[in-house]
Amino acid sequence: MEFRPCIDIHNGSVKQIVGGSLKDQGDQARENFVALQDAAFFARLYQEYQVKNGHIILLNPISSVYYKQTKEQALAALRAYPGGLQVGGGITPENAGEFLDAGASHVIVTSYVFQEGRIQYDRLRYLIRTVGADRLVLDLSVREKEGHYYIVTDRWQNYTTVELTEQTMDELSSYCDEFLIHAVDVEGKASGIEEPVAQLLGDWGRIPVTYAGGVHNFHDLERLKMLGKNRVHVTIGSALDLFGGNMRFEEVLRFVRENGER
Repeated sequence: MEFRPCIDIHNGSVKQIVGGSLKDQGDQARENFVALQDAAFFARLYQEYQVKNGHIILLNPISSVYYKQTKEQALAALRAYPGGLQVGGGITPENAGEFLDAGASHVIVTSYVFQEGRIQYDRLRYLIRTVGADRLVLDLSVREKEGHYYIVTDRWQNYTTVELTEQTMDELSSYCDEFLIHAVDVEGKASGIEEPVAQLLGDWGRIPVTYAGGVHNFHDLERLKMLGKNRVHVTIGSALDLFGGNMRFEEVLRFVRENGER
């Protein structure tokens, strides 16, 4: 287990939001926290503590009037910590190079690959030819429906027909370097992790996987460590003191470093 930091940017500001509340119409989201500092501040902080492989997520669509501000924040953070952060949100083969050139270690993609509710392998192969599988993270963020977890796209607003299963991860793992998986129904709620998702990821564990969603105390970290068999990495957002929560950043780092050895 490793701690993977996050920088979520919405309407030009670093925020923590309730994931399921995000709406493109009107650029709306229910906010848990809005930072006074810019994205580059958090990037430099993560660099200072030598925490790598975190992710920057642009939460506005390219069509948004706020997208330019959000993108500028993301690019500034990447330049502040070159090679230390991944970036996602509206990534396509046409714009991926700009983010990689700015310093992203990887680009994170969902919606470009999942169109019309299913995996578009022609798009995925084109993306790999453009970016390279070694610099691609597939975001397989999920929401529960009728007892199953389905991958969601377009800033978590639309369900696909693709269920998160070991078979799905087997099929996609040869196309990317890592998976990022937000459990969207608990994202930003600090209500506990989605244990079935954590269990599935831990049982699979063939390439690096980062779990995000619901962690709000050290008991949740213990549960994720156990269910994830100590091989699922973790992101903490709203519960972290950096974003107004009660879990101290330095204590989280200490916990993961002391307990994260396989």
